[in-house]
Amino acid sequence: MNFEFQNPTRIVFGPDTLSRLGELVSEFGKKALIVTGGGSVKRSGTFDKVVESLKAAGVDYAECEGVEPNPRITSVARGADIVRKEGCDVIVAVGGGSVMDASKVISAAALYDGDPWDMILHGQEEVYVPTEALPVITVPTLAATGSEANCGAVITNEETKVKSFIQIPLLYPKVAVMDPALTVSVPKNQTAYGVCDLITHLTESYLNGADNTPIQDRLAEGVILTAMEWGPKAIADGNDVEARSQIMWAATVALIGWAQIGTNAPYPVHMMEHTVSAYHDITHAAGLAIINPAWMRFSAKSNTAKYVQFAERVFGLKAKSADDLDCALKGIDLFEEFLRSIDCPTRFSELGIDDKLFETYAKDTLKIVNDGQGNLPGIPPLSVDDMVAIFRSAL
Repeated sequence: MNFEFQNPTRIVFGPDTLSRLGELVSEFGKKALIVTGGGSVKRSGTFDKVVESLKAAGVDYAECEGVEPNPRITSVARGADIVRKEGCDVIVAVGGGSVMDASKVISAAALYDGDPWDMILHGQEEVYVPTEALPVITVPTLAATGSEANCGAVITNEETKVKSFIQIPLLYPKVAVMDPALTVSVPKNQTAYGVCDLITHLTESYLNGADNTPIQDRLAEGVILTAMEWGPKAIADGNDVEARSQIMWAATVALIGWAQIGTNAPYPVHMMEHTVSAYHDITHAAGLAIINPAWMRFSAKSNTAKYVQFAERVFGLKAKSADDLDCALKGIDLFEEFLRSIDCPTRFSELGIDDKLFETYAKDTLKIVNDGQGNLPGIPPLSVDDMVAIFRSAL
């Protein structure tokens, strides 16, 4: 293993930590842009508590509301314009992964004179890498993406039907204020999608990474088991703050970098799903729940020993040998059964998606990321035909 690791985000975790938001924000600025989504934070009363805390600390604010579930580059540009017009010097993201992702890119776009889409990797010859950004404070209201404490963001260009990412250390939030009580109003389906999302963050690095990363493997397995234990409890009783706490922390740990360091893993399932949701505007984790098990069945033939390990350690199966493909596939079946048990879709047909654009999805995915030989990086590398076959198996 060769790696460097640093995560500078300060995490303030626990019930009622939202009350500390103002004092924390005041360390970084005097006027905040509060970024929110479709209105749930106002309906739940969270927005009022945010404003109250900011005012108590002497922090003024402006608003950027209406960020979409698959955040659009137009919303990023709109937020950057508000920052410049209102003279904001700090960003406060209050919402789920989409709001936090948009906020990170707004923080850099506000200090950039060009098109913010230049920052997003989408196959262009030259990617603009920002060198300055406003400080971002995240307040997650949904346990899912881990965006509150990582340096990545995924943005959609609604005109070109491209959904892609930026990932640079500059975009690490300064502070993540993580109050599990803010998630008790999250509906059952969105809670389930969050559980799926956080698990997929782990299976991607676990199953596509380098060999001989035992600590990372055990960490990934432990978080997956935690999500499978506490996720159904949070879904069954949204007011179970203990379950909400465990899932919120699991989502952060899943993509804070600990399980990924040294694995050097690509994320093929995410790349394929980004393309599909760019066309259909489906919930990200719903797409992951469909594509991930299908991809796993394809990948298991090339990486059987790792899937056997997954089956044994996560589901308690007993393999005949390290190359016991039947055991590996049974583990995948049990994983898919878990996703179905929490009411995640596992077939495209459940979302009304047919096979007409499967080849288009595959080709568009390769425009974003490829290994130089026409394949999507992963174990194994995926050609257009491979991706089409995976999509078809998930019909």
